[in-house]
Amino acid sequence: MKNRWSKSAAAKFADKHSNSVNKDIALRLYSSHLLGKEPALVLHGGGNCSVKSSYKNILDKQVAAIFIKASGHDLADLSSEGLPGLHLKRLKELQTLATLDDAQMVNQIRCNLFDSQAPTPSIEALLHTFLPAKYIDHSHADAILTLSNQENGKEQLKKAIGDEVIILPYIHPGFSLAKAVAEAFAKKPDTNGMILMQHGLITWGNDALTAYTNHIEIVTRAEVFIHNRIKRKTANKSVNIETAKKQYRDLAPQLRGKLAVASNNPDNPYKRFILSSIIDNESLNIIAHEKGEMRVISPPLTSDHLIRSKHLPVWIADQKQITPAIADFKKSYLKYFKKHSNKKQVPYDSSPRVAYIPGVGVVCAGADVVQANIVRDITKQTLQVKNNIAAMGEKYSGLSEADMFAMEYYPLQQAKLAKEHPPPLAGSIGMVTGAAGAIGAGICRELLANGCHVAATDLPGPNLDSLVADLNKQYPDRIIAVAMDVTSPEAVKEGLGQIVDIWGGLDIAIINAGLAHVCSLNEMKTEDFNRLQRVNIEGTLNVLSATGRILKQQGTGGDIILISTKNVFAPGANFGAYSATKAAAHQLARIASLEMAADDVRVNMVAPDAVFSEGKRKSGLWAEVGPDRMKARGLDEAGLEAYYQNRNLLKAAVTAKHVANAVLYFVTRQSPTTGATIPVDGGLPDATPR
Repeated sequence: MKNRWSKSAAAKFADKHSNSVNKDIALRLYSSHLLGKEPALVLHGGGNCSVKSSYKNILDKQVAAIFIKASGHDLADLSSEGLPGLHLKRLKELQTLATLDDAQMVNQIRCNLFDSQAPTPSIEALLHTFLPAKYIDHSHADAILTLSNQENGKEQLKKAIGDEVIILPYIHPGFSLAKAVAEAFAKKPDTNGMILMQHGLITWGNDALTAYTNHIEIVTRAEVFIHNRIKRKTANKSVNIETAKKQYRDLAPQLRGKLAVASNNPDNPYKRFILSSIIDNESLNIIAHEKGEMRVISPPLTSDHLIRSKHLPVWIADQKQITPAIADFKKSYLKYFKKHSNKKQVPYDSSPRVAYIPGVGVVCAGADVVQANIVRDITKQTLQVKNNIAAMGEKYSGLSEADMFAMEYYPLQQAKLAKEHPPPLAGSIGMVTGAAGAIGAGICRELLANGCHVAATDLPGPNLDSLVADLNKQYPDRIIAVAMDVTSPEAVKEGLGQIVDIWGGLDIAIINAGLAHVCSLNEMKTEDFNRLQRVNIEGTLNVLSATGRILKQQGTGGDIILISTKNVFAPGANFGAYSATKAAAHQLARIASLEMAADDVRVNMVAPDAVFSEGKRKSGLWAEVGPDRMKARGLDEAGLEAYYQNRNLLKAAVTAKHVANAVLYFVTRQSPTTGATIPVDGGLPDATPR
């Protein structure tokens, strides 16, 4: 492993932050970034670091302090806000205690923060406190886990690294571990590191460079040892990646449906997950090995992964086995819970977070795309480590079942994932057709604001690209562009397939794509009418059909919203093609509400009037209609907008956000409603559906 410390870069970093933190903290942040940006050391908030320094209190006195990474923060971009300071002397006094339960420990940690509003420090705060060194680094290095997670792991570690480090058996994080680490160090104070079996590596030094260099050198020795002892690689097989990806696309919605967790809410009966897949030659070969199932269906590499991956993954032999395999896993999980739980504990959901499917790959699940991708990255690391152990001719040895349960149900770990009020559409996947227009853009924005993952679909081009680029700044990873021509059944199927590839399924479809045309019936050309028919009628049918099939396969219900129009109920002169084709689309949606209700797929309509823009994004419909209307009424653009505002009862300017709010009413299931229409028009008596 490369030592990435740069004397000049460290000095520059310290100088840059000299106005906000002292040099000790600046160098702590600098080396934490070096550790955090090395995937072979830590992933997604893993690992830890601290520095002992001083703090000027309100009395203008310098007091001894320890600054330690806050729980849930990431080493790769750690800031001073994520490195809260605590009263060192008072915390060190806790070392004299024989026992200290978790609640008391957390209380003492928070009571000794210099800033009461600071985030809660790591559960390993006392471990860092009890060790005397100024700088302490802690990682879950792949190479260390490869050796410590073997049946003869302690012997392997000694061969690889020698007696320069202390090796401790696995101990549950908290006060007991902190005491054990301190006692082990007191017996061997000349060492520069400590390995915690099935947990990770700790190194230290009186300066940041020494602690970091010790870390890199120990990991490097382990890496060299592993490299020299790998006897065999998993044999390469003839794996067709494209075939695996096609199979994943076919089975992902079914798998996602089976992973969903019952919510006991009749309107929203399931908590859904986002899927993230691993489909590559290396992973497929590992799974395809004759001992593949035995190797991968085993405990995680470290207790830190449990809150993401659960105690075990599930093995699904083929697509036909999805239902029984998930059902068996859930039964097994409840047995595991009953075996180890006390009467006060309540089981978490019993769905697996990782599924291995031969010939397809690995499927990882999370509450949102960020969590799903974290599980994916951890699982990929796990696969590589377990494969290296097998290639060394050794046997994997993970945590005991009791230790796994203790960590999985450790409140201080679960707090990292807790969200007090998840948004109403968290875990949901939506698609918006015609997304690049004013109404489509407004709907995308509000779906995202409410936690949805959104596929913005439209014809390819700068309008779609600019929309997604804009929204991605505020909602990274939850908005994607999917080029789609709704008039083509093949294009719709492919577009939906791309959404499945990325997130695993679909829950919400907003049918918004549409065309307008100004012309009297006397002058109407058949080809112009047919052009609207292909988009407004056939496009609606294509999307209804394709989404209906996916929602049925998924089996967890769903919502389809047609963006209709006031013209269905109050058609306008010289607007016959639009009014007629939108009326047909409206009727198709009403029929879909009848046909899909048995699958808990609700189909509703929103009928807006006169939405001219969404921010700087102009309406495509009004680009077509506006010039004729302005000419007929002798108005400019502002005058036309005022005309439509003043003709409704409320004298309201109808916006894209208003339309999106009506969509949200349906997709958040505020009432048990299907086949209904909400007018969003400020009150037009002749256009109100009765």
